[in-house]
Amino acid sequence: MPGIHDNTLTRRTFLKETTLASAGALLFSYNPLYADQSKASEWHLALLSDTHIPADPLNEYRGFRPAENLARIVPELVAAKPEGVILNGDAARLTGEIGDYQALKKNLDPIADIAPIYIGLGNHDHRDNFHKVMKVSHAEKQAVRKKHILAIEHPTTRVLVLDSLLYVNKVAGLLGKSQRAWLAQYLDTDDDRPIVLFIHHTLDDSDGALLDVDRLFKLLSPSGKVKAIFYGHSHRYEYSIRENIHLINLPAVGYNFNDKQPLGWLDSKFHAKGVDLTMRAFAGNLSQNGKTTKLTWM
Repeated sequence: MPGIHDNTLTRRTFLKETTLASAGALLFSYNPLYADQSKASEWHLALLSDTHIPADPLNEYRGFRPAENLARIVPELVAAKPEGVILNGDAARLTGEIGDYQALKKNLDPIADIAPIYIGLGNHDHRDNFHKVMKVSHAEKQAVRKKHILAIEHPTTRVLVLDSLLYVNKVAGLLGKSQRAWLAQYLDTDDDRPIVLFIHHTLDDSDGALLDVDRLFKLLSPSGKVKAIFYGHSHRYEYSIRENIHLINLPAVGYNFNDKQPLGWLDSKFHAKGVDLTMRAFAGNLSQNGKTTKLTWM
């Protein structure tokens, strides 16, 4: 299955796979899980970005070993018991080698035993190598050519993990015309639930950001359905707002670029009117560790 590492799949009869007939993106429907409607009002997800896992566990950058960092937080993630985990790109160290993804998969196995892991692609990922390790079958190819898209449904929220990978190991990103057209079609669906996007690249005007960011917001603004965009890439942790959409820069797991930034992940609780995000920092700047930021949809 594209983008999922889930050891529990064969035991989880509630998880349905369907193909969006109009677009061909895989849809993972959680609704049957929530027969107990008391659980349907909240969606517990763990949010990670920029793990940069290498095949060599001793690989180091800025004094950090990304493999050791991921291993350090795996017990935290298992203990948190999320209903799902999203890894928002740059899963691999630099060029997305097969050995990188094999190491990543092995490291994530304890989490995959309890919850599905949805993985987006960043500029240090390699689509073909990623799909080989994640065992994507020919029958599951996406209709959006050379793009890797995930749609995850919950009674409170719809999550789209988009693909901004343009060139491997080069900084700039691009959604592209075909993916934007797919997104426009998705936004036209008759559904009142808020939509949250995950895109690896930053959303500013720098040379290494998402190159079609203005076209993205031109697409999003009329519908008002997209309430938040989570991104990574910059290895920073910060919040902002653009055109009534919350922007959340996820902290990195693998390493930071300066000592002012934390390393960590966000423990999130999505509900119909917003999301509560609790910082779980384990290295770097620890000043915001344990702090919860509550965002309300506009």
